[in-house]
Amino acid sequence: MALESSRGLYLFLRTLEVAVDDDVITEDEMAILNILSRCLDLPEGVIGACWAVVRGSMASPITSEQEASWSGKLLGDATCYQSAIIAALDDEVITDEEMAMLDCLRQAMGIQTNEHAMVAEAVLQMINNAGEERHRDRFEAYLTSHPYR
Repeated sequence: MALESSRGLYLFLRTLEVAVDDDVITEDEMAILNILSRCLDLPEGVIGACWAVVRGSMASPITSEQEASWSGKLLGDATCYQSAIIAALDDEVITDEEMAMLDCLRQAMGIQTNEHAMVAEAVLQMINNAGEERHRDRFEAYLTSHPYR
């Protein structure tokens, strides 16, 4: 599959690079990547081609000029970031690797401290409304151990 250059692809590649930093993609990390690919409206089957780019067997279609212009926030980024957080909460623990992926995504999207706080509040409200105590405990542990930088 040939990759078409887009901001979504740029964000996905950045996050995938962090995910493969330890040479292992867990099921939990894959869940975040699948959610992220849908949120970023990437074509079906893009993950395999992205693997090739990250591994160096395929050239990235993203230029340094595009990377510079696509770093920053756009409408809808906070919702995508929120979806990634919820995917990370779905298992028993938010691992250091998942935290790194969320940090990378937040930084690449240019999400500021106040926006992160609003997303965190929205996630906590959803958790409270659903009565998911284990998710709340997990999310509060994530916020405590990995505050916004």
